Amino acid sequence: MITVTGCQFLAPDYVQGISATELHQIMQDKDVFLVDVHTPEQRHIKGTDLFVPYNEIEKYQDKFPRDKNTAIYLYCESGPMGNAAARRLHELGYRNLYNLQGGADAWREQGLAFE
Repeated sequence: MITVTGCQFLAPDYVQGISATELHQIMQDKDVFLVDVHTPEQRHIKGTDLFVPYNEIEKYQDKFPRDKNTAIYLYCESGPMGNAAARRLHELGYRNLYNLQGGADAWREQGLAFE
């Protein structure tokens, strides 16, 4: 028996995926630190705290919470840039990272608000 796994997407262990409906519900219950990391800059999800290009995390490190256990929710247009940003934040010591699965596209598909 041959198992083919090369084409399957495996989420990195340093970031948790979260659906648009899950993120929306969390945002209804509490204030979250929400970061758009898409390049070029796009229309932001309502409630976005910060825009930082996924490939310039170090340049804007002072804009992120000092407490590296603070939950940080990331998104881009469809997901990959959020994972790249999460990898870099993890390398900088952040440990509570979430990436919006499907990114702003998934948010839009759910009919949720943009700024």
